[in-house]
Amino acid sequence: MADDAALLERPAETRVQALRRATHEAHEALDGRIMAAKPFASREAYARFVAVQRAFHADINPLYADPALQALIPDLADRPRLAEVEQDLKDVEAAPLELLAAQETPSDLPSALGWLYVAEGSSLGAAFLLKEAAKLGLSEEFGARHLAGAPEGRGLHWKRFTQAVDAAELTPEEDARAVAGAEAAFRRVRSLVEAAYA
Repeated sequence: MADDAALLERPAETRVQALRRATHEAHEALDGRIMAAKPFASREAYARFVAVQRAFHADINPLYADPALQALIPDLADRPRLAEVEQDLKDVEAAPLELLAAQETPSDLPSALGWLYVAEGSSLGAAFLLKEAAKLGLSEEFGARHLAGAPEGRGLHWKRFTQAVDAAELTPEEDARAVAGAEAAFRRVRSLVEAAYA
């Protein structure tokens, strides 16, 4: 009985919490691969990291202009970071990563939410990366613009995104597609890292 009561008192898992749980292994594997590549060991290594970022953000850039997604996430149009990544690419004099063809943008809304979850989550965790970039003489004004936090702060920026995603009315099947979309996004970044640091 006590166990039953504990289950009843436990708050239901939110969509974003479910995404985090379902993709935890893929996320950890990607983080491990990125750090194994030592992207902050030198400017050259960092330039490859920025090239990976450029390829991924080019993939997802159309999502930020999608009217259906903007209806769900009111500040979505203010969130893309492709312009900052491309300026960083110029700052570090890196060539765009042309080793892999562009990823096909997800055509359905739930999958797109999964891709955006990965992109926006990376922004939340970029504070540590920005500190590492600073050791190479890079900053929010030069070479590491895309790692900068939002004006209102990383936490609030992420909270607004997660609240919008959690509030979306999706069926269980659509929730599964959102998870699949996030997993596909993690795989895409992993493939880009493999290509950049081969």
